Amino acid sequence: MSDSGVIEITHKPISPERVISQVKTDGSGCVATYVGLIRDLSQGKTVASVEYEDARGTAADGLKTIAGEIRQKWPVENIAICHRVGKLKVGDINFLVAVASAHRQEGLAACGYAVDRFKELLPTKKTETYTDGSTSVTSQ
Repeated sequence: MSDSGVIEITHKPISPERVISQVKTDGSGCVATYVGLIRDLSQGKTVASVEYEDARGTAADGLKTIAGEIRQKWPVENIAICHRVGKLKVGDINFLVAVASAHRQEGLAACGYAVDRFKELLPTKKTETYTDGSTSVTSQ
């Protein structure tokens, strides 16, 4: 594993169990996780699908930046940040953070920080398509 831990931009479904097994260490007292899902309602509309695009090929760099910030702030054992790109349906996992640490306080704080920073950085273009045919596009 790199200094960043597990950083993954993928078109394939994300397996929380696989990621957790990759980040836990003998020194881990916990693996704090966040699993982001595509929900059925957004902006008051029913969601048909959500598509994430990494057109510039820089999304992994954004995730590495977040992992590096975490390592500077908390004594963590390992970090995984995975983001699924492509067209996803309601219920699909689009984002996963797993932080292995000796103690839950650091793990939970680092996990929450990763989610907040991901929302700030928005490393991919997000297009929500609604059942009424309208769309919403968010990108940096």
